[in-house]
Amino acid sequence: MSKKTVKPYNSEKSKKEEVEQMFDNISAKYDFLNHFLSLGIDKIWRRKAVKELRLTQPKKILDIATGTGDFAIANLKLNPEEIVGIDISNGMLDVGRQKMIKRNVDHIVTMKQADSEALPFDEGYFDGLTVGFGVRNFENLEKGLSEMLRVLRPGGKAVILEFSKPKVFPIKQAFGFYSKYVIPILGKNISKDEKAYAYLPESVAAFPEGKDFMDILTKLNYKNVSSTTVSGGIATIYTGIK
Repeated sequence: MSKKTVKPYNSEKSKKEEVEQMFDNISAKYDFLNHFLSLGIDKIWRRKAVKELRLTQPKKILDIATGTGDFAIANLKLNPEEIVGIDISNGMLDVGRQKMIKRNVDHIVTMKQADSEALPFDEGYFDGLTVGFGVRNFENLEKGLSEMLRVLRPGGKAVILEFSKPKVFPIKQAFGFYSKYVIPILGKNISKDEKAYAYLPESVAAFPEGKDFMDILTKLNYKNVSSTTVSGGIATIYTGIK
């Protein structure tokens, strides 16, 4: 489990409520900031993550914490029959729904407001699922991961893309400075939410990455658990099979 509960606003609300509020607040600027602050590298990470699903040839894919749907769109390369993107923030989903309409893929991609810790789907419904930068926002990490496993069919694959902490010089030092100082300042000025982009490095620091996260997946009965770091350890792609 994570070292401590990190919340965006540290109010009396639950982490789940605060995360929903945060993403509603920044939804209008989220896509711009996401690609700008990552220098566009997040698109490369998603492409690598999607390749992890290719061998399973999934026809039904669930994208959890879909936000505005970038990972759902990346999954279209697998030619699935159905993609469902779920998120707790309806503000983010509204932006995503418009993106799907503009791309003329709204007949394949459905954007649905739902709680990742109580997924409104039958057991074994999906062939594969993806999560991009979302599991560290779960209020109850193990409950959310267990729900993900429940809705996968036997042999289905989960692909989780999440930030991690680089260990190698000079990437460790550069990313540490960038995430601690540059991201919060730019994020605050552009999104007009003082707390949202300060929460990012705090939540990454508290997340049980690497072997610790793989051990959690194994404990919850994910099989063939593996991890691959990208961009010098700035992010990690985790996979597991049901």
